[in-house]
Amino acid sequence: MKGSLALSIGWRFYRARQSNSFISFISFASTAGIALGVAVLIVVLSAMNGFERELEQRLLGVVPQADIVGVDAPIADWQNVVKDALQIEGIRGAAPFIRMQGLVQKPGGFQGLSVVGIEPEEELKVSALSQFMSDESWQSLSQDANHIVLGKSLLKKLGLELGDTVALYVQDSDPEVAGSLRAAKSHRFVVSGIYSLGGELELTMAYIPMRYAAQILNMNSGVTGVRISVDKVFEAPAKVRELGYAQKQSVYISDWTRTQGHLYQDIQLVRTVMYLVLVLVIGVACFNIVSTLVMAVRDKASEIAILMTMGLSRFAVMGIFMVQGALNGLLGCGLGGIIGISMALNLSGIASAIERLFNIELLSADVYFVDFLPSELHGSDAVLVIAMAFMMSLIATLYPAWKASQIAPAQALAGR
Repeated sequence: MKGSLALSIGWRFYRARQSNSFISFISFASTAGIALGVAVLIVVLSAMNGFERELEQRLLGVVPQADIVGVDAPIADWQNVVKDALQIEGIRGAAPFIRMQGLVQKPGGFQGLSVVGIEPEEELKVSALSQFMSDESWQSLSQDANHIVLGKSLLKKLGLELGDTVALYVQDSDPEVAGSLRAAKSHRFVVSGIYSLGGELELTMAYIPMRYAAQILNMNSGVTGVRISVDKVFEAPAKVRELGYAQKQSVYISDWTRTQGHLYQDIQLVRTVMYLVLVLVIGVACFNIVSTLVMAVRDKASEIAILMTMGLSRFAVMGIFMVQGALNGLLGCGLGGIIGISMALNLSGIASAIERLFNIELLSADVYFVDFLPSELHGSDAVLVIAMAFMMSLIATLYPAWKASQIAPAQALAGR
């Protein structure tokens, strides 16, 4: 009964706050601050989730999650390495590759290029590369011909089109020539396909048939290394280390945390910093609730005194003002949640509309590993943010509610 009375009176006090315009303004400011903080925090967390998703599905779906490379010589018996890899729990697939560094000529100079020779049937076991190019481009890599698949950005930069010929300068593989004195040898390739991944990778990576790459480097049946894909990307370092230690040949061990780990660390750093900043924004808004309730206590001192003389307990008085503060917080959390969730679900479209409207580029493919603003809303994030903001607003009500319960009825009525 007392609880319902405190709730009823608190609701009436909350509705009657418009009688004091200044209190009403402070109350609106606190509600708006909480709503803004909740909405922005949900959007930021969704964007960070989106970047993590794109890092795992897009970038780590194309670059090796982990690989082993021969130290002094190519890996000749790569089939057994693949068998060893598949016997390790947690490794989903393994495939050979041949890698070489080259130069292609562009207007005004040369462009460094990492060229990877792959076997499409084997590559499907470890890579999502086929999803970012047409079927014709993918099938061209299975032919024993001088075909090359370039990134969309690089093709545009070089001013080339499908079917054009490009010269690739690679270090001469003749073993009779001293390593430091080997001249660059030119090889002609026909642009047989384009892949569109977005980001810097399009400018630095190209793909050719593995058998043709073996001819260029005189490898016969050997390969540069074997790349693996794992069920859980964070287990890649441990899995590739286990595979590498099982080999008789000396091999280099590498994984994505060495080559792309800085991207993940950057995402986590931004997530943490933004989380702290926006929590402080919500905290400041909750302090406005304290100001609102302190002024409301002063404004309603005589009403409180009358209620206490009629037998209302001090605990019930605390409940009245906690209800007022909780309603502010609930309204702010509700509005912020609705706005934040709506924006998070449509963030990529909103960013694209802004780019078209103002003719700007929010994320440049030359700088970032994606050229669009990704978003992935996790329900747990939204619930956590809303619950945290509501708890902070509820805690902010404790002091003014306690001060209201300490009012002396006689003094309050005497000063009326």
